[in-house]
Amino acid sequence: MIVVAGEALIDLVPQGPGALAALKPAPGGGPYNTAVALGRLGTPTAFCSRTSSDAFGEALLDGLRRSGVKVSGVQRGPEPTTLAVATIDDGGSAAYSFYVDGTADRLFTAPLALPAGTRAVSFGTLSLVLEPGASAYEVLLRRAAGQGLFTALDPNIRAGLIPDADAYRARFASWLPSVTLLKVSAEDAAWLGGTPREWLAEGPSAVVVTRGGDGLTVFTEGGEYSVPGEKVDVVDTIGAGDTVNAALLHGLAAQDALSPQALAALGTEGWTRLLRFAARAAAITCSRAGAEPPYATELGDL
Repeated sequence: MIVVAGEALIDLVPQGPGALAALKPAPGGGPYNTAVALGRLGTPTAFCSRTSSDAFGEALLDGLRRSGVKVSGVQRGPEPTTLAVATIDDGGSAAYSFYVDGTADRLFTAPLALPAGTRAVSFGTLSLVLEPGASAYEVLLRRAAGQGLFTALDPNIRAGLIPDADAYRARFASWLPSVTLLKVSAEDAAWLGGTPREWLAEGPSAVVVTRGGDGLTVFTEGGEYSVPGEKVDVVDTIGAGDTVNAALLHGLAAQDALSPQALAALGTEGWTRLLRFAARAAAITCSRAGAEPPYATELGDL
């Protein structure tokens, strides 16, 4: 079982050009997309979050269930669902503005225990920024690491929601001793101001850097391994990085490699195969509108 911890929200995606284009609501949020992608790939997955009891909250849970994700541990509340308004540029890249005041996911509290059989826990995005929930997710991250579980982190920086950049960077650094696998985009890495080698020295066993259509690179103590991006006609990039998270975790679980020792043993062949799989999965997501990760039948073998 892989547990994905973090927010679920509604993306409002423009259906045409211009500031007043019609907006279509779609399930979203980095952790939510990661959980959906894992479920579609066939990995036993549970979602750990707090969602609204409003209609959007119900739709979010329905989306998880349809993808085979367990939702019995999701907390509920009467507060509204977080909204993210997307803007898509000519290259398909998405930028967001957020409506987060008083929303349900911010009031998450850390559960006393994770589901039986949990092998890994994935964290990231808004859930580690917006208080008071951010502190609760941080507690869960440190607790999971202390129990010897594999932990994955994708900070997925949303700079507009971070009031004190230096304080966030210091907090990010404090998480690294509790992280097994760190995944960042090249843009996130530039904003954070560190390097993969510096982060490796603080705790993670591997750091994966995504470079959009240019591919992925993993940094480990044993070396660096890169693959090119998969060529595809990009509709938009919504959910692409989250799909990479899921593909990496799915591939590691399939190889019984959810441990620091197993990561170190993957070597050139193992990492190259895994990164190619993740690049292929992300390309499929980019080829269709919104966060629509692929199913296992669309990807073939690892």
